[in-house]
Amino acid sequence: MKSHTILGAGGTISNELYPILVARGEKVRLVSRKAKPVKAAESIAADVTNYEDVLSAVQHSEVVYLLVGLEYNIKVWRQSWPIIMTNVINACKATGSKLIFFDNVYMYGKVNGIMTEETAFNPCSKKGEVRAAIATQLLNEMKAGNIQALIARAADFYGPAGFATSVANMLVFKNMKVGKTAQWLANAKLPHSFTYVPDAAKALVMLAKDATAFGQTWHLPTAANPLTGEQFIELAAGYMNAKMEVSVVSKFMLQVLGLFMRPMKESVEMIYQNNAAYIFGSSKFNKAYQFEPTSYEEGIRKTALWTLDQS
Repeated sequence: MKSHTILGAGGTISNELYPILVARGEKVRLVSRKAKPVKAAESIAADVTNYEDVLSAVQHSEVVYLLVGLEYNIKVWRQSWPIIMTNVINACKATGSKLIFFDNVYMYGKVNGIMTEETAFNPCSKKGEVRAAIATQLLNEMKAGNIQALIARAADFYGPAGFATSVANMLVFKNMKVGKTAQWLANAKLPHSFTYVPDAAKALVMLAKDATAFGQTWHLPTAANPLTGEQFIELAAGYMNAKMEVSVVSKFMLQVLGLFMRPMKESVEMIYQNNAAYIFGSSKFNKAYQFEPTSYEEGIRKTALWTLDQS
């Protein structure tokens, strides 16, 4: 039986994805830099910047999920992402494995209207340029018929799945949990789409099991009619039993914090995503798979209850 192999195990999406695969009776292989024993799945260590490691990790895989998360540092991204994408593409070609690349929206740059699978790449950030390059690399291999692959793209995400990689979880739910004022980047009066993590994980499995899904780009299911920052925080406050207060983090504040904290410095160039409406469309997936994305009210409620339950 071939494996469903997750490159980048231990991250937010992986932690939601692998239990679904296990529950379906799939053989699951979790690959990370440092292997950790996990119930009902094989766990191995590999360096994804080393081709031989990647080739060994994806042997006998039906589907490979590229979910790797790198340090939020443009120098690291420029150096490592092209190597990782090349290694994974070549390893999947060598083993005949299908590839699912979990992507973000940085390559779109500033978009006036709804982001769709047809939105042109027009990056306006250094990180967006890196993401555009590796996505284009994979798309070219797909168009040439060299690999069975698909790109699964998500908006910013939130959900009962940790704080480290979700800005909404960290600035809203985590702050409220410890009695601090909820924060929002740049402008809390604009609509901003968020993909609910459990929906994204379910969708990845649905795509993986559908042979006709490959060769395409898919926007993962995300609720329509996104809330403004104020509306998001107001709903969260109700479920968190917290005050409805909003502290807006300006670009200048990020720049000042960036003098002391590298992740804040790296976030400055991405502030454009919060200076205008950020609307992510997933109608292609919703229609193809008859999927109803979790509403913001329900997603926020579940995330709040999960947060309150954390020690």
